Amino acid sequence: MPMRPLRLRVLAAAVAAQTVLWGGSAGAQPAAAASPPRPTESPAPPVLNSALDAPLFYQLLVAEFELRAGGAGTAYELLLDAARKTRDERLFQRATDIALQARAGEQALAAAQAWRIAAPASLDALRYLAQIHVGLNRPADALDPLRTLIERTPAAERAAAISLLPRYFARASDLPKVIAVIDQVLQPYTKEEATRVAALVALARMRLHNREADQALALAREAQRTDPGAEGPALVAIELLGSQPQADQLLATYFQAKPRSHALRLGYVRELVNQQRYPAAIAQLEQALALEPALATGWLSLGALRLELKEPAAAEAALRRYVELGAQAPASDDPALTVTPEGQTQAYLMLAQAAESQGRMQQAEQWLLRIDDPAAALSVQSRRASLLAKQGRLDEGIALIRRLPDEPPDAARAKLLAEAHLLRDQRQWSRAYDVLGQAAARFPEDVDLLYEQAMMAEKTDRIDRMEQLLRRIIEIQPDHYHAYNALGYTLADRNLRLDEARQLIEKALSLAPDEPFIVDSLGWVKYRLGRRDEALAHLQRAYQARPDTEIAAHLGEVLWVMGQRDEARRVWREGQERDASNEVLRETLRRFKVDL
Repeated sequence: MPMRPLRLRVLAAAVAAQTVLWGGSAGAQPAAAASPPRPTESPAPPVLNSALDAPLFYQLLVAEFELRAGGAGTAYELLLDAARKTRDERLFQRATDIALQARAGEQALAAAQAWRIAAPASLDALRYLAQIHVGLNRPADALDPLRTLIERTPAAERAAAISLLPRYFARASDLPKVIAVIDQVLQPYTKEEATRVAALVALARMRLHNREADQALALAREAQRTDPGAEGPALVAIELLGSQPQADQLLATYFQAKPRSHALRLGYVRELVNQQRYPAAIAQLEQALALEPALATGWLSLGALRLELKEPAAAEAALRRYVELGAQAPASDDPALTVTPEGQTQAYLMLAQAAESQGRMQQAEQWLLRIDDPAAALSVQSRRASLLAKQGRLDEGIALIRRLPDEPPDAARAKLLAEAHLLRDQRQWSRAYDVLGQAAARFPEDVDLLYEQAMMAEKTDRIDRMEQLLRRIIEIQPDHYHAYNALGYTLADRNLRLDEARQLIEKALSLAPDEPFIVDSLGWVKYRLGRRDEALAHLQRAYQARPDTEIAAHLGEVLWVMGQRDEARRVWREGQERDASNEVLRETLRRFKVDL
């Protein structure tokens, strides 16, 4: 790009310098040029004369040039000198920011201290001082500015100011010391009605940052006892769900007080889905939709969850309601009440899948015809390919996928993966393995492709190759818990190297605590090791979190061999209702000669 003439660059820098000092815009006209007000107009605001004289203007101009040329040190000194001369807070802030951006902590501290002296009433100066002290790992020195900051904040704004404190110090290097300082600052405010909840929630969040889940939960509970309908304690509870099961009760209390708080309930649902607690997520969605039937995102999420749990009829009902809302509902400022084009595309794809799983192929194609989104081309063609495959036209389905363009660059990978999934779903495991081998050769470090290939190696009884691929994944990505779990489960399922299998599964569970399929694997290996009581506890926990057909097969088997045969039949029957074609369940029933 050609450089602008020097005259224009000087003018631009001059405008920037004036904007820093005055807070004005480049298009503002001098006061002398303004037209006198007409009788019908409001009086013009009073003219505020700037402290900017010619030498100071030049000083600011040079500072900006130095900064752009990489001379942050010189720019800092010039701006700090100008700030001291004018006592202008914007110049103090500018000098402090330059030092912070240059990672010059002591210089930033000096500027913030000068700022506080020049403007003793400035809350921003106090906030900067506290953060800089903590950044320099001197949290004790932050006590005075923090205390003064909260004291001087207007009473009407104090609770909001307290709520922001955890955000400022979340990345402190010595969190325990910072927490001790904030405890001292906020203790008086935990006793005042107007600030009690905000102070307790801020203290809870600091414990969360320091991974003190028990203390965070206790503080959130205390805050909720003060105000059951306060949002802060409920938000803390959502963050605690993964480590503190008791957090659910705190959320139940909040929703009793504020049942129509659908935004927070949807956040709760998202976290439940992240933990694969699908039945609990569905229960929350159904409560939200009973109170707010126009909650569009709720219907879409409910449809997706029902489909995941292999309940296509229930999924279809929810997704149809979402589509109907798109045709009926007026525009809303609330995203949760809005049917978006992207959401409609997702709904049509899932409706096609639901219809297909119920054998209604023509209806599935009708849903696909409604999609007019180029970005969804691969998803649409993959679903059409599945329809063809189920009609005995697998090769035609593969051709549909292959005809799609290879651009953008990740399209080729996505096409290969879609083809492999189509073959897998049709139990063409050897062909799927070969396609994934081609994909892995083109993308050798892609752990997703390697994992899919490993699963197809297991299906074709190439256990050595499967283990080789999974260990390669662990080498590339040591925290890939699916790889540990898959290897451990496969060994356990074949009664091979059971102690090693248990260790692999426990490693997976340490990386993904409470993940239902890993808990199922742990229960299965304990069963293989003859530890039936432990196995039963793990499998019941997994099934409660995720009532999957394969987990049902495992749980039913353990119940059966422990003599609880009526309960085993009930669990197997539930699994069969969800997916009668599941091979693990069918093999289990054949082995025990059970006819449901």
